[in-house]
Amino acid sequence: MPVNITHVEVANILTRTGGYLRTVASHSLQPYRGCTFGNSLCGVGCYVQHNAWVTRGRPWGGFLEVRTNAADVYRQSHSRESHWARRTRGEFSVFCSSATDPFVPQERQFKITASLLAAMCELPPDLLILQTHTHRITDEIIAIVELSRRCRLRAHISIESDQDRLPGLPPSASPVERRLTACAEFRERGVFTVVTVSPLLPIADPEQFFKRIAEVADAVVIDHFIEGDGSKDGSRTLRTALPAAIAAIDPEATTLAYRDQIVELARSIMPGRVGVSESGFAGIYR
Repeated sequence: MPVNITHVEVANILTRTGGYLRTVASHSLQPYRGCTFGNSLCGVGCYVQHNAWVTRGRPWGGFLEVRTNAADVYRQSHSRESHWARRTRGEFSVFCSSATDPFVPQERQFKITASLLAAMCELPPDLLILQTHTHRITDEIIAIVELSRRCRLRAHISIESDQDRLPGLPPSASPVERRLTACAEFRERGVFTVVTVSPLLPIADPEQFFKRIAEVADAVVIDHFIEGDGSKDGSRTLRTALPAAIAAIDPEATTLAYRDQIVELARSIMPGRVGVSESGFAGIYR
């Protein structure tokens, strides 16, 4: 699918959170609008594709708005938003990103996320959570390591399964092994690294998968599309092709019982290092 790329200036880059993210961070931040991973594995069940305010009738994965002034707007709003967050939420924490990927392939050209990381080094939040589906996060490893010395920082790298390709679904945005290697690189440099198994997909060898994660990451978050897509019953994801594709591989994997089984196994391998769904994204592990 061809991608329509536009350049826009925004009036605001820090969105005060509500709903699912309210207990995770005080603000969300989107360097881009749209996500060019929309036609890969993570895009199939992405709830954002049903947000008409974001898509405006455009096909998910087919557009990208480059927010050219994002770093300047962050600097301008830092004082106001950090004061509000510390007064009302206890700390100024930023989740980047919930409706795009901060390391889409076009980031290498436009460097919006890179400019935001530089701005945060000047004016850090209290906590930054970087959430991505790709190994390309290592492009900014030097800046991320530096920022981790100035604020609490968690690098969240999503690895939904131990398989690069699942029947009936497109390939992932980034090979599993490259994402695991990226985790190892960050952890070796002292950055708190979390594998987010989100959304949880069928896993061929769960025991070996979590043993590998235990080697390269500080923690893991397991998040099923039920209770994990911003709706209690997974209704947003049920509007996509993902549940049917999962059911064709393993019908049990569409249930919370499957999630609970995987959580139990993960905790036997990584005790004290396993989070679940919303509280896991908020940094609560056991």
